Amino acid sequence: MPSELLSERRAAALVLTISDPATRNTLSPQVYEAGTRALQAAATDSGVRAVVLRGDGAHFCAGGDLQRLATSRAGPADGVRANIDRFHAFVLAMRDCPKPVIAAVEGHAAGGGCSLVLACDLVIAAAGARFTMSYGRAGLSPDGGGTFHLAQALPRARALQLLWLPEPHTARQWHDWGLVNALCADGQALDEALLWAERIGRMASNAVASAKALVHHARTRTLVEQLHAEREQFVPNLQHDNAAEGLRAFFEKRAPRFE
Repeated sequence: MPSELLSERRAAALVLTISDPATRNTLSPQVYEAGTRALQAAATDSGVRAVVLRGDGAHFCAGGDLQRLATSRAGPADGVRANIDRFHAFVLAMRDCPKPVIAAVEGHAAGGGCSLVLACDLVIAAAGARFTMSYGRAGLSPDGGGTFHLAQALPRARALQLLWLPEPHTARQWHDWGLVNALCADGQALDEALLWAERIGRMASNAVASAKALVHHARTRTLVEQLHAEREQFVPNLQHDNAAEGLRAFFEKRAPRFE
């Protein structure tokens, strides 16, 4: 049986779980398609304030199913391209979703699992988590946006090191390199991610969405273009009811109660 994607609500957080513990939660087209649908639905669900992505059991995700990939080598290339496109649609849905997407990482994240971690907006990792861009061990090049996000986040030499020498790195190393936001005790990544989701969920959802969009597009714009984009986000946010509440709460010296 291929892996599946489980979905559950935890208060205002949507928790998506890649589930196939026997294979350390390898990826499948079913996961890609279910993830894309879930994120697209979350984008327009006012009750969802954040999305948490995790793996079932002791590990986050071992990446692609190598047995399936070995079988696909004998088939038409268009079939392989179609499956990669499904994976990439999942990654793009994470980027396009206006809600924060938070990775909760326990155990190993490898190959495509690492690419999914890197595609998330925030990453919470257990102290014992290990990250391996393992494509090179199988003679493969990365997919899932791994090269894009590493090149955005790290110096070129460090990014190439991670891809050319696919060795496991600790959660502490990824934290030191700025790829992980927070470390926690083993077994606590989901709980910690839900705490982050709850904190962000108390913020104005429209302003959270604007900040995500602005940051994710900033590197493709000139300063003048980014300043224009900031202006075009600022004005409707100022006119939103959440700004009225935020300003009123500031002057009344109390916590705001945003929509």
